[in-house]
Amino acid sequence: MTSSVSRTLLASLVLAACGAAQAQGITVTGLLDLSIGSTKAAGAANATQGVDSGRMTTSWIGLNGSEDLGGGLRALWRMEHFLQADTGSAGRFNGDAFWARNAFVGLSSQALGTVTLGRNTTALFVTTLLNNAFGDAFGYSPSIRHYFTSGTVTGDTGWSDSIAYYSPKFGGLSFGAAAALKEPSNGGNWSANVGYAAGPLSATVVMQEVKKDGASAVADTRTWQLAGNYALTDGLKLFAQYGQVDNLSTGADYRISGAGVRAVLGLGAVLAQYGHVSADVGGNRNTFSLGYDHFLSKRTDLYAVMMSDKQAGKSSGSAYAVGMRHRF
Repeated sequence: MTSSVSRTLLASLVLAACGAAQAQGITVTGLLDLSIGSTKAAGAANATQGVDSGRMTTSWIGLNGSEDLGGGLRALWRMEHFLQADTGSAGRFNGDAFWARNAFVGLSSQALGTVTLGRNTTALFVTTLLNNAFGDAFGYSPSIRHYFTSGTVTGDTGWSDSIAYYSPKFGGLSFGAAAALKEPSNGGNWSANVGYAAGPLSATVVMQEVKKDGASAVADTRTWQLAGNYALTDGLKLFAQYGQVDNLSTGADYRISGAGVRAVLGLGAVLAQYGHVSADVGGNRNTFSLGYDHFLSKRTDLYAVMMSDKQAGKSSGSAYAVGMRHRF
């Protein structure tokens, strides 16, 4: 078979697959984030330089769809996969589950709310990313780093073997709950949240308790967080968070606070966020990030960001990067 015929056959197969997906209402979504920069962790001897994936938003690709069942009821499903776009490796790190972002089926009703079953992103993670200037940036958001990469909260940002409920909005009020079911070798997880969003104000309180990560037992932690944001104008938004993490296994306590601002400037926005951890164990931590995010279109942006990270008893950490994100 000639290369020309092979290319034609391949193109036909791709078009047929896309047509089948469209007929079934399947949507392909995702985001690629790649940057070049330098990072020195607090306490590290040297900085590392190179091309990185997911420093502002973890790169991912996903499939989702829904079906109208009649009577205001819909079936829905979602499968989403993290990836390391700089190397082409699967997952956020070696050994990560393939569909680690979300993998669930569910039922949704405008009157009664939504129930999903499978692997669900936690309410604590969503609340944290919505109420800081850097969103879900594991590389540069002080809030995300202090809750999810600093040895405070246990468990992942998504829970396997879980069931989650999201209420409809009643005026500006909504609520939710989730549980990761108990395994024979360990306990289960639970969370609850209540939020309000109307006009320029959005605020949420969330609480969770973790005893497992996937199928493995971890240190038991109980976390609560009060967070919100307020739009002073169309181009100026303020963010604030305060929370506490109690490690029930070790007795260590962490109080985490943060404040930030997002100010529109030209075709982009200036981002600034400060975070503080008051720790019983491991020393207090202060992190500050500053950046500029420039949108070339609704789906593509360029960014430049820097961070200072200081922890008691360790040498100062720092990082900077310039990068690009594309959403599809």
